[in-house]
Parts: sequence; C-alpha cells; structure tokens
Amino acid sequence: MVAARRGRLMSVAEYQDEQGDLLREWHREDGPGLTIRAGRPAVLRGRASAAADMADAVGELYSSDAEDAVLVWNGVPVRLSYAHDLAALLDDLVPLLEEVRRPEFSETEVFWGSDTFSAEWRIVREGDSLRIRARWHSTLGNHESLLAERGDPVVPAQVFSREWAKLLRRIVTDIEAEAVELQDDDIFLRAKALLAA
Repeated sequence: MVAARRGRLMSVAEYQDEQGDLLREWHREDGPGLTIRAGRPAVLRGRASAAADMADAVGELYSSDAEDAVLVWNGVPVRLSYAHDLAALLDDLVPLLEEVRRPEFSETEVFWGSDTFSAEWRIVREGDSLRIRARWHSTLGNHESLLAERGDPVVPAQVFSREWAKLLRRIVTDIEAEAVELQDDDIFLRAKALLAA
C-alpha cells in the first residue's frame, strides 16, 4: 500500500493508474511547451514579519502542506513546492528572467538546485522563441525519464517570461500583503521590476 485516499489505502497499481490519468489529463490540457500554474497556496498569517531575503520569506510564508505550483513540461506536470522548491529557485529565477528579456540574449545555463526540483537547463534563443534543453536530476513524483523522453520545449520568449511571472506575482503579492520586512530586498525589488515591465 502506498497512499491514502478517502480514508483507505491504495495499492501500488491504483496509485499508478491515478498518476497515469493525471498525466493524460495534463497532457491534453497543456500540450507541448512549458506552462506554469501558480495555484493559490495558503499563507501562514503573521509568521514572517521579517526575513533575511525574499527566499527566506517564501520559506516562512508557506507551509510544506500548501498547494504546490505546477510546471507543465511538454505535457508532463512537475510539482513545485512554494516552501522548498521556489524558495530555493528564486535567487536564480529572477536573474534568469532579466537575462532572457534582454534583446541581445542568445543563450544561458541555469542549475535548479532544490532537492525535489533539480535540473540543469540550457536555454537558447531561436528567433523569438527559447529552446530549453534539460538534464533532469530529481523531481517530485520521479518523472525525470518521462521529462527527458518528451524532449526540449520551444516557447516564445515572452510566454516563458509570462509563465514564470505568475509565480513571482503570487509571491510578491503575499510578501506585500503580510508586510514582511526584508533585510536584503535586492531580489524582491528586481522581481517587482520584472512584474512592472
């Protein structure tokens, strides 16, 4: 038995069937490319009045049980925990989005270093689009081989930025709503500038 559902344990076969249904549903809805669903994670009210930086604030604002964001990579859903994954990715995400928005951008590499979202991405401009070549190390759900099988998504550069901006908007809004005071607000201010552009 591997998981509880409505008060009963599911067998491994039931769990795999359910996961397969979820993957087929996501693939039908999102198709090829890269999309992100920010969700509406519950904020732990009053927990973070001050934080060292934006990443620290995110780790304090959201519980590990909060709703996850979902990155859909060529139809494969990959869960991103706000409290863990996104907190760890922010310091790389904001500079990445700044870089791909530059007119002279041609290519870059980024290492996503969370233990449940670990990958190396090489992002290359192809006209007005970006090709994302990934080497997957770990994801929630252990979909690394399936993600690799699906190949490289190619998405318009504006769409790439807009999809990631959904997460930044959610986080910036929650930090401001909770009036979290950041000792180092560099990444936060840069994220706000990206959202305002």
